Amino acid sequence: MVDKGKIAILVDDMFFAAKIRAAAQNAAREVDSVKSLEQLEKMAHDPPSLIIVDLNSERLDGIGVIALLKSNPMMKGIPIIGFLSHVQVDLKEEAESAGCDYVIPRSMFSMKLPDIAGGDLSSLPKNA
Repeated sequence: MVDKGKIAILVDDMFFAAKIRAAAQNAAREVDSVKSLEQLEKMAHDPPSLIIVDLNSERLDGIGVIALLKSNPMMKGIPIIGFLSHVQVDLKEEAESAGCDYVIPRSMFSMKLPDIAGGDLSSLPKNA
């Protein structure tokens, strides 16, 4: 179980962002949308309990963001879930190498979203 504090999302797709917000609202959790590196850096002063990254984001480099977060002592312990298309094997491996805790296909993310928003990550495949 993850602390049921704030969830930070780095998601371009408005449909997915709305879906995450709805699931978080059902779980009585707040969501912060991160739209810039400056905003990301400010998160260290009020860290979320979970970070969700769309690895296909066109706005931010998901791999770079994950590496940056995992290199920050204030943020490195926060679980990061990255989602992507199931056929993007190379991107999955890059995200895992950068330190992403859970890299899952978009379809699994959608299916598990109520659990994720509720703080239960136990059914997600954890990276070694």
